Amino acid sequence: MTLPDTNHANESATVPILRLGDTLVTGLLNELDDKQATALAEELTARIAEDRARGVLLDISRLEIIDSFVARALMELSTMAQLLGARVIVAGMRPSVAITLVELGIELTGVETALNAEEGMSALGWHRTRDGRGSGE
Repeated sequence: MTLPDTNHANESATVPILRLGDTLVTGLLNELDDKQATALAEELTARIAEDRARGVLLDISRLEIIDSFVARALMELSTMAQLLGARVIVAGMRPSVAITLVELGIELTGVETALNAEEGMSALGWHRTRDGRGSGE
């Protein structure tokens, strides 16, 4: 008897993807290995198409390090999202991650960034109301 391959499900399940209106929101809780970065890009791309998302917020504020493969995966994700009609904003990049990217000579061409998740959501058309609840336009 052959058991179903659950590796892909387990990898993508470690990164929850929430839908808020026409925006997908996800965050990296820890460093990704190459396989997990690829799985995340595939899952997000599929969700963009399925949910007809117009925007994606990727919060990386918990990442302390990044390697060249994950940086390339972020660039490719942004390009794929744009081809599907969605905008990707990477929010919360730490100084150590920015320094590493510069030292590696990696330019995140086509990747929009925001200082934090709230600014990223605002750039995607969401804003905080007076009572503290968020709302989309």
